[in-house]
Amino acid sequence: MDKYIAENGEAEERLVKLLQEYGWKASTAESCTGGAVAAAIVNVAGASDVFEEGFVTYSNTAKRKYLGVKRITLKTLGAVSRDTAAQMCRGCCRTSGAEVGIATTGIAGPGGGTAEKPVGLVYIGCCVHGKVTVKKCRFSGSRSEVRRQTVETALLLAIRCIEAFGDIKG
Repeated sequence: MDKYIAENGEAEERLVKLLQEYGWKASTAESCTGGAVAAAIVNVAGASDVFEEGFVTYSNTAKRKYLGVKRITLKTLGAVSRDTAAQMCRGCCRTSGAEVGIATTGIAGPGGGTAEKPVGLVYIGCCVHGKVTVKKCRFSGSRSEVRRQTVETALLLAIRCIEAFGDIKG
């Protein structure tokens, strides 16, 4: 089903429908996608019922200021890390009051990669009522292709997390 949804651009519709079914709100905290996850969600009619707000926190300063990402995490692990993605999605929920937080942080390229953190390395986090899941991804292609794949994967991860944790109440 994931492949079908991704190929047919229906992940946004499925996510909005799930959020409506649960009566939940979602917010986004984005770095490498620069607001593209939020844009995908608000492309769906009815998104205003379920989308709270989006944070584009491209800099480390913004990650700390708006999402509460710890300075020590950014210093020791970097902005592109599992811990940063987890803190971003958790902070997104805390700041917005949403039940679901979706976060993206990665290296879209074409530059900026290293041997340890190559171009295409992305961490996607999803927080549902305090339960955090982070997915490590290695995408390939141009900058726009890495960003597109990140958006699709973030939407699908959010769907899976909501389905998995849907019985949790805040």
